[in-house]
Amino acid sequence: MRLVIVESPTKAKTISQFLGSGFDVVSSLGHVRDLPKSGLGVDLEKNFEPSYVIPTKARKTVTDLKKRVAKADSVILATDEDREGEAIAWHLKTALSLKEADAQRIVFHEITKTAIEEALTHPRPIDNNLVDAQQARRILDRLVGYKLSPFLWKKVARGLSAGRVQSVALRLVVEREREIEAFKPQEYWSIEALLKTAEADASFTAFVATKNDKAIPKLGITSAHDAATIGSALEKATYTVADIVQKDTRKHPLPPFTTSTLQQAAGARFGYPAKRTMMLAQNLYERGFITYHRTDSLNLAVSAVTAARTYITEEFGAPYLPASARLYKSRSKGAQEAHEAIRPAFPEGTALTARHPDKLKLEGPQNKLYTLIWQRFIASQMEDALQAATTITVSTDTAYGLRANGAVVRFDGFARVYPVSFDENQLPQVAKGDALTLEKLIPEQHSTQPPARYSEATLIKELEKNGVGRPSTYATIISTIQDRNYVARNEQKRLAPSEIGFMVNDLLVEHFPKVVDIGFTAAMEEEFDTIAEGHKDWHITIANFWGPFSKNLEEKMEEVKSAKVAEETDRACPDCGKPLLKRMGRFGWFFACSGFPECRFTEAIRDEADGPALPCPKCVVGEITPKRTRRGKIFYGCNKYPACDFALWDKPVAEAVEGTPGKHRVRMCPECSSPLVEKKAGIACSSKECKYKEKTGE
Repeated sequence: MRLVIVESPTKAKTISQFLGSGFDVVSSLGHVRDLPKSGLGVDLEKNFEPSYVIPTKARKTVTDLKKRVAKADSVILATDEDREGEAIAWHLKTALSLKEADAQRIVFHEITKTAIEEALTHPRPIDNNLVDAQQARRILDRLVGYKLSPFLWKKVARGLSAGRVQSVALRLVVEREREIEAFKPQEYWSIEALLKTAEADASFTAFVATKNDKAIPKLGITSAHDAATIGSALEKATYTVADIVQKDTRKHPLPPFTTSTLQQAAGARFGYPAKRTMMLAQNLYERGFITYHRTDSLNLAVSAVTAARTYITEEFGAPYLPASARLYKSRSKGAQEAHEAIRPAFPEGTALTARHPDKLKLEGPQNKLYTLIWQRFIASQMEDALQAATTITVSTDTAYGLRANGAVVRFDGFARVYPVSFDENQLPQVAKGDALTLEKLIPEQHSTQPPARYSEATLIKELEKNGVGRPSTYATIISTIQDRNYVARNEQKRLAPSEIGFMVNDLLVEHFPKVVDIGFTAAMEEEFDTIAEGHKDWHITIANFWGPFSKNLEEKMEEVKSAKVAEETDRACPDCGKPLLKRMGRFGWFFACSGFPECRFTEAIRDEADGPALPCPKCVVGEITPKRTRRGKIFYGCNKYPACDFALWDKPVAEAVEGTPGKHRVRMCPECSSPLVEKKAGIACSSKECKYKEKTGE
């Protein structure tokens, strides 16, 4: 019996379907060894050697795996092909005390019968260079997190934490917010003319483009007075077609997805957070529907390209097939070109029609993501879309000239599969020298807009552009800065820093500029790549960072003054009578008793967005206030806790008390008298047993 160990149960189940009875395919449930949760776990005096432990949750798994190893003829480590997967394989080998001759390492880019059987014929040793690169990242992140976080506890508030790459992401969000705050809008005007042709009796719109044959820049008309002056001149002008230029323009298909572009596209199309996209993609990969989903390569297997070209010819005809296959090269720094882009997975020689989204019948969100991957892959091998572009230049007997731009799609090409937007505007047929009649002038005031806040997708794009992070880290980076309450995603799904996010960022930028420097962080990624290629010892990389960092940290612990995180109030603690303080914590400002730790009374500070103060429906004496669990999840509870334990996970619905202006209470369910709460789909009863619901708008 040959024992095959993978990371997840889903992956184990899929692979077991391809292998015969001579294989035992099991899951390690991820990492079986890691640095300890309590303690640094890195020996600073002995060349940064890590002290790995088997986490409590993994001990049962390791015990079971050891029993299976004892019965197996050989062990095959089939974890993912990236550095993380290589490290998991290495940890498994160590935890299970496997000998070099007994542990075979196999890798594959897709979970298909063909790929698995091919991998089994080419086992290899564990790549220690890849393991070292992953170790270097893990140890460096541990050093920064465990050493820098106490600095934040001392200078700002308990419970805060700092991460090496996450702090750079936070800096980008904060700096963008400050750009927005400092932005001063600039007024400018555009002037359009609705012109009518004499022959065709058709109208089209042209915009004022030149003055004295020189182009007017976008912000060239800066006031209503200037717009009125131009308008006065053009009201009495004669208009003539001066020139017509027609040409075809091509729109090229986008390359197949990488991790980054998949997250961006899923965010734009479906509003999926990066974390959700990766969860869905991982499930699709482990079930054998797509190739490996953590990649920055744009390569495609020759067999996949051949299958795509056959499919395109059969489904859409020869005009949609380019003369030769399209090849793409990644622009990402440090891209691992040995990998493949994300595409539908299928055994070599299998017709692509069998993997069409309609044939697989996947469930909702997975079907959406798979369809997007399918469309992007097929479209990447299709012909360009063609547009016929027309530019009409209009002269006048004034100093001003106008221009009209039109375009129509002549051939949809790849857009037949992967929908994209085209700017279409059909202009009428005119000839050079034709006279035109002015129907009306349309002056319009505009204002320059500040840069937009980052969305998850655009922040990932910025990180990738600057070489910060790698495919496996983007989703974690984005979710971490939100989980820490440094950044919040607003209703427009844009990222804005919280007050505590500003404080943490400013402190790190001022006192640890190298840690949060984009260029330095990108350079560290290149160091990890060098280690992975076997050109550098990871101990040297860590030592070069740790020396200056630890010295700076020691100095800053002494010289930096604590931020002002507490203010006196005129309120008394309801539990012990001592003065209440307004304090800054991980989740913002809150009231706390000055008698801490003897008295542990705290109270959330209400925001106007939380609505009116509502009396507790259980004890009547207390008020319902938003609170947070230790993990940061918001709930609504009575401020008289522990005397009253009333609590709701969702925001209660308020209603005005009839006859008492300004007074509100919790609205109760008309069917069971439980509190009504706000859900995404509308108002609903908070009782699990009650099915009462109200649709939004009713």
